[in-house]
Amino acid sequence: MSNANGIRHIMKRIFDIICSACGLLLLSPFLLWIAWRIRQEDGGSVFYRGVRVGLHGKPFSIYKFRTMVVDAEKLGASSTSDDDTRITGVGKFLRKYKLDELPQLINVLVGDMSLVGPRPEVKKFSDMYTNEEMAILSVRPGITDWASIWNPDEGSILAGSTDPDRDYLEKIRPEKIRLQLKYVREQSFWTDLKIIFLTLTTILFK
Repeated sequence: MSNANGIRHIMKRIFDIICSACGLLLLSPFLLWIAWRIRQEDGGSVFYRGVRVGLHGKPFSIYKFRTMVVDAEKLGASSTSDDDTRITGVGKFLRKYKLDELPQLINVLVGDMSLVGPRPEVKKFSDMYTNEEMAILSVRPGITDWASIWNPDEGSILAGSTDPDRDYLEKIRPEKIRLQLKYVREQSFWTDLKIIFLTLTTILFK
């Protein structure tokens, strides 16, 4: 790793720590309210912790607010459409505005993820990476990236599907991977700032 790349990685990590810590602190009343609403609906756990593949292929537990019924992973596919019957009432609202992703600030703070980077995949999808696509695992996965801006609502594309996993592989994954590789090749601090700005704009005007 060159000195320039080393400095960039250090600066990115410092930026991630400061932003995630401040975000968790400032949003804590709102996060507590969301947690209360989830518990009120069905009494189940507040968080969903799924295993994802991270930097250099290392698995980690990703945090999300639970938007589906308890043990939903045992009742259907890995991919989720907007009309999936496993989604709870509160979950529909959280998923619409990406609020279910906010607990990933914890993942960023502890170093499993970054604010910006390729969205982490479940193992069965990352196992499909070609040699070229393995470059995606050379950077820390993120909460948002170019693919998140291109397709902020995968569920709407999968709505009505009889096989969400198949349609994900055919309709979403190819372009998602292309954009993730684009990020890996062109990553910079200014690119990260641009992606964060565009992500916020996309959510606010959705």
